[in-house]
Amino acid sequence: LTAGMERVRPRPRLELAVGGIGRPSVVLGQHNQHNQQQQQHQQLMPAVGKLLLPDDATERQFSVDDLEDLGEIGRGAFGAVNRMRYTPTGVVLAVKRIRSTVDERQQKNMLLELNVVVNCQCEFIARSYGALFKEGDCWICMELMDTSLDKFYRIVYHHLHEAIPEVVIARIALATVSALDYLKEKLGMMHRDVKPSNILADRRGRVKLCDFGIAGKLVDSIAKTRDAGCRPYMAPERIDHQRMTEGYDVRSDVWSLGISLYELCTGRFPYRQWGTMFEQLEQVVKSDPPRLTDIRYSEEARSFANLCLTKDVKKRPKYRQLLQHPFLLESAALDADADIAAYFCSVLNRTPEEAQLADLLAAVHVA
Repeated sequence: LTAGMERVRPRPRLELAVGGIGRPSVVLGQHNQHNQQQQQHQQLMPAVGKLLLPDDATERQFSVDDLEDLGEIGRGAFGAVNRMRYTPTGVVLAVKRIRSTVDERQQKNMLLELNVVVNCQCEFIARSYGALFKEGDCWICMELMDTSLDKFYRIVYHHLHEAIPEVVIARIALATVSALDYLKEKLGMMHRDVKPSNILADRRGRVKLCDFGIAGKLVDSIAKTRDAGCRPYMAPERIDHQRMTEGYDVRSDVWSLGISLYELCTGRFPYRQWGTMFEQLEQVVKSDPPRLTDIRYSEEARSFANLCLTKDVKKRPKYRQLLQHPFLLESAALDADADIAAYFCSVLNRTPEEAQLADLLAAVHVA
């Protein structure tokens, strides 16, 4: 990819079919895919090594030497996210460090994520300030939010023994659907990994979608890759082996949103833990979908969540239809920024110490 990464993957060798041996169409397809990745990388390179901070009109050249590591925030299969200070100004950032890899699919995912965050101009998507490469690893500098919703709801339900107010649930739903709609309409992509841990919030009441490492390009509004995403949140059509060849569209992310909203409204995952993929298939594909019935929430709120959890994908709504649902229309018209910010502050101020929080999250962790 960069000078330090070019040796990772040699240029694909073209094969000729001789006597029935060899698969030129497959290899040529790999060759074209490699060229597309190289082209995408070249288009992104002008943005690498430049940092544009909030309330700063000047784009700065920067390097890893300008970043002071303040500790790890989280870790996943991709690498780690660290809290870092940009020393020339003192601004604290979240820096996602994606490990270099020889795996071509993971390289593609890294470029996709970099492409999304560099080109994104949506208030409901975590903002990128800049990116750079170090020894082949990609460092993406993002705005620092205060919590992810998987941690947040567990604190609310399992530590404070409260419930998340409907006005906050509505804001979360509106922000997430708006972000997903932006990805589709402006970038031709779907997220494919919608879940509470990929939705962030802060003390100002802002809610933002993050983590685009497995986002997928839509071709004629259809995605094909079956194994991208977190299995517990996958829609029935994505895990049903009898429909493997059909592909799927943004309505699969709508299902994932429905599962997430159920979790945020009840404090628990709607299915029991699966020991095998067969058990997941039995519950998600063959059983009735989860229904939100908690009377703490209005009929509009329950209707919205259950609409997202429509099992028949052909009857499940897409983003534009969801944005016209009374639950989201009311949220969009409501001037509740101050109240929502105050609520997030109230919960975060009562968050347990780090060690106790880790024990709490481990005790109730589902997916």
